[in-house]
Amino acid sequence: MHGVEEHGTRYLVRPATEADLDEIAAFEVDIAKVSFGDDAITDAAFHRRRVAGSLGKPGEIALIAAASNATDLPLGWAWMSARKNSLTGERYGNFRSLAVADVAERGAISELLMTAILHAAEDEGLVHLSGKVHAANLGMRALYRAFGFTATHVTMEKRVLDIVPAVNGEDSRS
Repeated sequence: MHGVEEHGTRYLVRPATEADLDEIAAFEVDIAKVSFGDDAITDAAFHRRRVAGSLGKPGEIALIAAASNATDLPLGWAWMSARKNSLTGERYGNFRSLAVADVAERGAISELLMTAILHAAEDEGLVHLSGKVHAANLGMRALYRAFGFTATHVTMEKRVLDIVPAVNGEDSRS
């Protein structure tokens, strides 16, 4: 990314730093809750360590959105990792996170972060971008669509305890 990107003069996007890790971990906990419900890992220290290990590494794009008059307070965060397709050798971007605090201009900040991360991915030479989103996360799904992402795969899940369906109201395992 080349310098700081601004949305008018109210918000800017900058690289994430170690000083942002507590706020980033809180965003990651929120993402986990939306994505995994009761199965979410809500230990902020876990998320802090996971993100800290990627900051500043080649191929890791980690960005913060902040108010122009309070640049050290993250209002949002986005993370993409460069990967290499083992079959084709093609470099692609794995979209890992995008979260914005519950603030008045949340939508505008989300769009600012998405625009910035797409530019950074282009600067990295990534030719394909991929991201996962929970089916119930309508906001992120809409943001992906607004920026030209298309749904290409659907993951279907079933709990193992429910693996054998009941037939005529009776448990077929007996």
